[in-house]
Amino acid sequence: MPTTPPAPSTIRTLPSWLLGRAAARGRGLVADALAEEGLKMWHHVVLAAVADLGPLAQAELGRSVRLDPKDMVGVLNDLQAQGLVDRAPDPKDRRKNAITITAEGKRLVTRCAEAAERANDELLAPLSAAERERFLAMLTRISGVAQDGRVQDGA
Repeated sequence: MPTTPPAPSTIRTLPSWLLGRAAARGRGLVADALAEEGLKMWHHVVLAAVADLGPLAQAELGRSVRLDPKDMVGVLNDLQAQGLVDRAPDPKDRRKNAITITAEGKRLVTRCAEAAERANDELLAPLSAAERERFLAMLTRISGVAQDGRVQDGA
């Protein structure tokens, strides 16, 4: 079986490359954990956003998670078919759909949060508790994500 060649020496020390590799590994661990709960990554992102922000208009939900409207429709169709969200005319503006999470959706979000936490524990296992705290603080500073969770423009 062929082995993967090492990364070129000119890039393997670049912070951007290392962050990308760490992110890819983290996404893979979380995706595997979510798959055990029957969810894909975007389904989890949208369901978690509805749990945190809902009820909210479908377009606003898409903007909050930065998901293309066409893709949002597919994700919401899947979540609704599984009984995890409800989509109904928004009482404030009947031209829009309001998305709410169901009781089963809330239970699944809780299980997925626990699964994602375990996956992230595996990702950060090489670090001590103090190193994790410092790493997360530094990562937050360079990520462009504000303390309130808003993604800053350009990030």
